[in-house]
Amino acid sequence: MFSFILNIGLALILGICIGLERQLRQRVAGLRTNALVALGAAVFMVMACRIGGDATGRIASYIISGIGFLGAGVILKDGASIRGLNTAATLWCTAAIGAFCGLGYIYEPIISTVLIISVHLLLRPLSVKIMKRSRLVDTESEEYHYKFIARCKESVENHVRVLFIQYIRNNNELMLHALSSYDAEAPSVAIIEAEIISMSKQDAEIEKIASFLTLEGGVSSIKWEVSNLKE
Repeated sequence: MFSFILNIGLALILGICIGLERQLRQRVAGLRTNALVALGAAVFMVMACRIGGDATGRIASYIISGIGFLGAGVILKDGASIRGLNTAATLWCTAAIGAFCGLGYIYEPIISTVLIISVHLLLRPLSVKIMKRSRLVDTESEEYHYKFIARCKESVENHVRVLFIQYIRNNNELMLHALSSYDAEAPSVAIIEAEIISMSKQDAEIEKIASFLTLEGGVSSIKWEVSNLKE
C-alpha cells in the first residue's frame, strides 16, 4: 500500500508541476487536466503491474492511444492558424510521466518533468526570436498583391462577402488585406472590392474562388488582377 501511495502521489505532484506552468500561461489544459492525466496514467500502470503478464505493455499502448484522442480535443483551427499543438504534446508527455511513476520509477519521471518545464520556459523565447527572424526574411521574398472585384445585386451582397471570406480562410497561402463594398451607378447593384496578399503566386486559387462565386445567384461579373512588388 505504501508503494502504491508513493507512486500515484509522485505522479500527482509532477502533473501539478507541469499543469501549474500551463495554468499560468492560461492554456486550455492547465493544472487540473495535467494532474488528472498523470494520476490516471499512474493508476492504470499500477493496475497493469498487479495483473502481470503482458498487461503492462498493452495498457501502456492504450494510454498512448487515449491521450491521442484527448490531445485532439484541445487542438483548434482558428482561420489559417492552428492552436493547441503544444498543449496536446504536453498532455502526451504528462501521461508518460504518470506511467513512469506507476511502474515504480522515481528519478526518471522527475528528470523528465524538469525537462518538460524547461522546454516551455527556455525554448519559448528562442522560438519567438526565430519567428521574428523568419518574418524579416519573408519581407525580402516576393509578395503578390491580388485585386478582386465582384459585381452583384445588393440583396446578395452580404452573402457574397461572407463566402469570399470563407474561401480566403480555407487557403493558408492567402491573406485578406482589405475588403470593401459600395453601390454601383446602376440601381440595386453593389461592387465588392478586395485586396489579397500572398508570398507565392496563387493565380489558380484566385481563379477558383472567382469561378465559385460566379455560380452564385445575383453575381453578374467578377474580375481580378495581380501585381508583383518585385517587378
